[in-house]
Amino acid sequence: MKRKLKWYDLMALGVGGMLGVGVFVTTGQVTKNYSGPAVFISYIIAGVAALLSSLCYSEFSVQIPVAGGAFSYLRLTFGEYMGYFAGANILMEYVLSNAAVARSFTEYLCITFGEKPDSWRIGVEEFMKGYDKLDFTAVAIVLILTLCLCHSTKESSMLNLVMTVFHVVFFGFIIIGGFSKGSLKNLVKPNGLAPHGIRSVVDGAAIVYFGYIGYDSASTMAEEIQNPSKSLPIGIVGSVVITSLVYCLMSFSLCLMVPYNEIEEKASFSMGFESIGWNWAGNVVGAGASLGIVASLLVAMLGQARYLCVIGRARLVPSWLAKVHPSTGTPMNATLFLGFCTASIALFTDLEIVVQMISIGTLVVFYLVANALIYRRYVIIGNNSSYKILFFLFLLSITAIGFSFSWKYYHWWGLLLFGGSNLTIVFLFQCYVKVPCVASFGWSVPYMPWPPALSIFLNAFLMTTLKKLSFQRFGIWTILITLFYMLYGVHRTYQAEETSTRHHDMVS
Repeated sequence: MKRKLKWYDLMALGVGGMLGVGVFVTTGQVTKNYSGPAVFISYIIAGVAALLSSLCYSEFSVQIPVAGGAFSYLRLTFGEYMGYFAGANILMEYVLSNAAVARSFTEYLCITFGEKPDSWRIGVEEFMKGYDKLDFTAVAIVLILTLCLCHSTKESSMLNLVMTVFHVVFFGFIIIGGFSKGSLKNLVKPNGLAPHGIRSVVDGAAIVYFGYIGYDSASTMAEEIQNPSKSLPIGIVGSVVITSLVYCLMSFSLCLMVPYNEIEEKASFSMGFESIGWNWAGNVVGAGASLGIVASLLVAMLGQARYLCVIGRARLVPSWLAKVHPSTGTPMNATLFLGFCTASIALFTDLEIVVQMISIGTLVVFYLVANALIYRRYVIIGNNSSYKILFFLFLLSITAIGFSFSWKYYHWWGLLLFGGSNLTIVFLFQCYVKVPCVASFGWSVPYMPWPPALSIFLNAFLMTTLKKLSFQRFGIWTILITLFYMLYGVHRTYQAEETSTRHHDMVS
């Protein structure tokens, strides 16, 4: 693909990809049902976890500057299946989240024109609850963006840059409006800052993590970035920091305006302004939110096509999905295929059905990337024993899981035991295992192994806060993609290797 993008394009892609998703889609639901006015703390926890993961992504993207993100990183570190597993999960997250976000676009657009959030949807009584409201507006916006992305990456990036700048200015209006018209009393009334308890604040952090998928989209653009060693760390880490700050301020302003128990789960910011008597502002917020959601969709759909294109290059899915159009320089087949899948799900599936499924897939992939970074740095580059490093990673995961279950089941002695053990293991590893020099590879994560080790801990911890149903659905999805890999992917990659070997022998 053509290298046309610079660091500010990448940062705009990251910010645009995250902002519209998290703050407009999940804030109302998490505030009302989980975190209460402490929702900004949920965003801080999720933001720290995302920042640690983004550091891991940045090093990989600089040293392996190709499209494909987690798929490419894990495939080169842990082998083909782990790369495929990560890629399939990221694609699942993109398609489901884009479909859900497209439906949120309809809700805010309805508010813009003074209608109720569900008024443009068509109810079908014969369908199951959660799938019974057809949304043709969401389908239309997905298909329009799909056609835009087929045309050109650079033009799509410029469109996103313009929308993101407007988006940030618009967010400033919401934050200033909330702070000026809100009341500090709403933070503690009716039931305190964390009405459902500190556990619910942490549970909320796992759900709002859904809003941080966008920086992964930025890393998938590595093949199209000029000067990757400089642009990628600035773009990826910078976008996470900016987004986390805005998320916290936005959620805080909402809770200042409206008591948490009166916040609407759908189109919460528009309804919040209407509740304080600013009906005109509710319409403006609806318009701005719609634009922000379009920017987020544009970036996410840009990233998902690159993922599928690279997986197609590896022959793990049909190779026609990997074809890049000669004139536009875009993976047109992958873009069209995923656009169709997203539009199909957006037609009928509500956000509540998929949000926790999206979160668990994201957390699993980011957990694997953090493990891969440690393994790559100390084994592939540092030439340490793989068994020693794998044992260290095993201990990190076991202590993180032990801490998580101690938290879940109120075993306070377990928090001290497993938390202390985790920190001790990382400290001893840092003291006795030498960090290899990677200066020649470009930018790298500082203070190894602490950032990826903490990322492993936080991702494992947040995963255990999700509901049982999320794990059941994730288990079914894992079985399905594993069967596809065994029945199709393994054979296709083997045939490709055989063909390549024969061709090489003939040439020799």
